[in-house]
Amino acid sequence: MQVLFAATWWFGRIAVEAAVRQWRESQVDDSALRLLEAVVEGAAAVERDPSVLSVGYGGLPNRDGEVELDAALMEGAQLRAGAVASLRGFLPAIYLARAVMEQTPHLMLVGEGAARFALQQGYEPQQLLTPESLRRWQEWRQQRSAPKEVSAERAVSHDTVGVLGWHAGHLVVACTTSGLAWKMPGRVGDSPIVGAGLYADNEAGAAVCTGIGEYIWRFALASRVVEAMRAGYTAQQACQRSVEFMLRRLPEVAERQCAVIAIRADGDFGLAATQPERFEAYIARDSEIERITIHTPGS
Repeated sequence: MQVLFAATWWFGRIAVEAAVRQWRESQVDDSALRLLEAVVEGAAAVERDPSVLSVGYGGLPNRDGEVELDAALMEGAQLRAGAVASLRGFLPAIYLARAVMEQTPHLMLVGEGAARFALQQGYEPQQLLTPESLRRWQEWRQQRSAPKEVSAERAVSHDTVGVLGWHAGHLVVACTTSGLAWKMPGRVGDSPIVGAGLYADNEAGAAVCTGIGEYIWRFALASRVVEAMRAGYTAQQACQRSVEFMLRRLPEVAERQCAVIAIRADGDFGLAATQPERFEAYIARDSEIERITIHTPGS
């Protein structure tokens, strides 16, 4: 196996196709940099697609009608990472996460600071609402019987795109999202949080999560999975054991979707979810792209 990419949800196909294309077309000799660029482009492709209502352009907004993006990137050689959160008006957020990693001494910039950094990087502000996402927000606002705090149950979209890349033992992971629909302004989930939404270490493996961030974050799910792989478990065992621990420790997690995909340092792949029948991912081994689902007993 020369190179492997994996990504979450139906739009994971968009991500892995873009990653494979970038890998093939790259003229970069440094394979680590080439892998990073491929993973970033995979995530950015989903951000740019207006049909994906939970990531980037066209993502469903917060309760005030403003799209706020969270994104993060991590590479497993030197444990470098960069992230942005509560970013408004700039795209792709994953590009800015990379810039934070490569051009600042920090791991994360948020809100106004992230926007100012985007301007310094030469980004032009843009409208992230599409006619469809605006229509849905207006419909939601009109249907509310009274102002209430947004809850995970009422949010209609929370599907983060997570992208993993592996080549010759090197790992890169990216995660980007517009977060829960109708969230409180400033809400940040697990996606841009190193150790919660994503983690990569060439000595063990990499993992990226998707689902209800408030639950994923409190379990530090990505790092939990990576540490299980470090302890010797396969990627599948690491994912499954970590999700089973969540369900044992807080049984109510079964009512929320929390999912994780992982690649071990040797290229072994795994995935697990609290609601496995509702989860899917895509994986590209070299140029062969495959849809992966979780088979449950009786299915």
